[in-house]
Amino acid sequence: MSKVGKLPVALPAGVNVSFADGVITVKGPKGELKQPVNPSIKIETKDGQIVLTTLNNEKQTNAYHGLYRSLISNMVKGVTDGFTKTLVITGVGYRAEVKGKELVMNLGYSSDYIAIIPDGLTVATTPDGKVNISGIDKQLVGEFSSQIRKLRKPEPYKGKGIRYETEVIRRKVGKTGVK
Repeated sequence: MSKVGKLPVALPAGVNVSFADGVITVKGPKGELKQPVNPSIKIETKDGQIVLTTLNNEKQTNAYHGLYRSLISNMVKGVTDGFTKTLVITGVGYRAEVKGKELVMNLGYSSDYIAIIPDGLTVATTPDGKVNISGIDKQLVGEFSSQIRKLRKPEPYKGKGIRYETEVIRRKVGKTGVK
């Protein structure tokens, strides 16, 4: 039995959970999320909590037990609070702006890079070079922010590039000069 999987997921007020045909649906104030679930995992709602149990004791089933508990917990948090990632763009002339459903970035290349914002995400930019990506699906928020970060990874000498707000870049010293 998984240590993570045996913990119940608390259901806040205003969140409805339904399970049918191998798909769990979580509805809340911010929206609705669906996730297919392996048939070896049994999902029940008891006393305002979601409890997951395994139907057999195989190694793969125990791994699914913890996985689906984490996914369901993230779904519940997403439909109530939502998820946000903040990227910081650092560099001379580096900037980003939102134009409709596109994120247009000037990252020091010969032309601007245009990223299409996926459905379900909201992107906002600030004048000080921050890009806020928010949505109810944790996987989608993380995936899109990592794709944006890959366009210009932060470099250790001057710190130019795109980094997460909580990320710390270890700076290196440059060449010492002529001896």
